[in-house]
Amino acid sequence: MLDFAIFAVTFLLALVGAVLYLYPASRQAAGIPGITPTEEKDGNLPDIVNSGSLHEFLVNLHERYGPVVSFWFGRRLVVSLGTVDVLKQHINPNKTSDPFETMLKSLLRYQSGGGSVSENHMRKKLYENGVTDSLKSNFALLLKLSEELLDKWLSYPETQHVPLSQHMLGFAMKSVTQMVMGSTFEDDQEVIRFQKNHGTLCIFTYFQVWSEIGKGFLDGSLDKNMTRKKQYEDALMQLESVLRNIIKERKGRNFSQHIFIDSLVQGNLNDQQILEDSMIFSLASCIITAKLCTWAICFLTTSEEVQKKLYEEINQVFGNGPVTPEKIEQLRYCQHVLCETVRTAKLTPVSAQLQDIEGKIDRFIIPRETLVLYALGVVLQDPNTWPSPHKFDPDRFDDELVMKTFSSLGFSGTQECPELRFAYMVTTVLLSVLVKRLHLLSVEGQVIETKYELVTSSREEAWITVSKRY
Repeated sequence: MLDFAIFAVTFLLALVGAVLYLYPASRQAAGIPGITPTEEKDGNLPDIVNSGSLHEFLVNLHERYGPVVSFWFGRRLVVSLGTVDVLKQHINPNKTSDPFETMLKSLLRYQSGGGSVSENHMRKKLYENGVTDSLKSNFALLLKLSEELLDKWLSYPETQHVPLSQHMLGFAMKSVTQMVMGSTFEDDQEVIRFQKNHGTLCIFTYFQVWSEIGKGFLDGSLDKNMTRKKQYEDALMQLESVLRNIIKERKGRNFSQHIFIDSLVQGNLNDQQILEDSMIFSLASCIITAKLCTWAICFLTTSEEVQKKLYEEINQVFGNGPVTPEKIEQLRYCQHVLCETVRTAKLTPVSAQLQDIEGKIDRFIIPRETLVLYALGVVLQDPNTWPSPHKFDPDRFDDELVMKTFSSLGFSGTQECPELRFAYMVTTVLLSVLVKRLHLLSVEGQVIETKYELVTSSREEAWITVSKRY
């Protein structure tokens, strides 16, 4: 029961704990519909545990009380928004807001970033340009990694069960490490060493570290468990040591391969800022890319017509020629497949923002310094916005209004986070390579159960089989 409780409340503890650590003041938002605390000390945490995850808790809460709801984390009130209309009232398109940056920085106890508005804007532009430039400079590398995975799958007999989640994590890890950190990670041993540390950090992040840090912000419990603290700190220290060495190596020198860190170095950020932004981008991009690739292929294996249509588009755009950056931009249906993957999988089911100033949503007043959750998993399955919401249907994005709505939620266009933009490109290249040569097939009788965390994943390994098209 303890393990389940840790799993169920990990995300909320991290999310709320991070914000409350930075903004300890508390105010009540009277009059917002919702539930009263189940327990005086824990608020509604037992209800979240019983629901299975924060996302599933919010689904039930919004079904009962409507688009604007409230609940209690400990003795503090949290507000959740669950429809496109109320989210549009709250989202500020001019505000720099990255939930991964907010939560990971708090998790890692990084503090640099409290500069002026102009300094933060400059740093955000460097970060975004780093993604753009590294993708452009390393397209050939990304294609090479995709073709290596293709060759591996082509060597399998048709009866071979492929552990999709495992392969996608390895592919994402190689892509991110080499495009963020450069030739250091051409050596497989360096990738394996990074993956070991990253894996330790991620496991702790999702099951222990985020939980411990969330509680630690409230009662200092992280510092009381020396075993967990040391294992976490050792992994983090090794990753930071690698990054510091790369930063030192790249400063004042020119390399043929432009990597993410180069953009930050050229922007005259200090070493600590470069370290933090590189760490945040590496961790977030790895998990988002891995899960986007996994879910996209999963849905293709169960949607024969969609896979056929994607194959036809890939053949039409590339013919017998190579995959190129210019032609990648022409894969409109592939873009729709990835958008529908994000929507159907509810890839990032919850986001959050601190209410900087007192605001109003519908008829409800949201006081300053209230934590406002964006129940994106609820919004992405709302039948009033998405007809047949549980159906995987990329054609829905042919409608420009649908794409505009999707973009307003931060999943496309100018509002999408850099990590998701990176994941879209990596997944597009991978699908272009795989689908052209392979039929992607589901394993008969397999039922994939969903696990809702910061990024949605399958509860168990997702297995597929492949067969050659030619």
